[in-house]
Amino acid sequence: MELALDIATWILILAGSVLLLITGYGLLRLPDLYTRIHAGGMADTLATFLIFIGLALQSGFSLITVKLLLIIVFVFFTSPTSSYALAQASFVAGLKPKLDGFGPKEKTDDET
Repeated sequence: MELALDIATWILILAGSVLLLITGYGLLRLPDLYTRIHAGGMADTLATFLIFIGLALQSGFSLITVKLLLIIVFVFFTSPTSSYALAQASFVAGLKPKLDGFGPKEKTDDET
């Protein structure tokens, strides 16, 4: 039984870590602020959830587990809220999303 618990813990922690690496890559490579906010806010929340659930499984039922679950609840509410607030403030300040690749291609003077 303890081996299954250790395996489940490692799977959750490794999945969360891989998701954090993918999030970091997305923050570096995505084209504009809005897509970076989406990558950082959504994937980071899931990665934190996976890692902390793995840690909670490993710690057993104790005060540490309760604290980890409270941190998960806190991150679950604050990360998407802060992402939304940042995107809304950026939009109100006049930063428009990058829309390259969507819709019909506009003709330039060279193509006519």
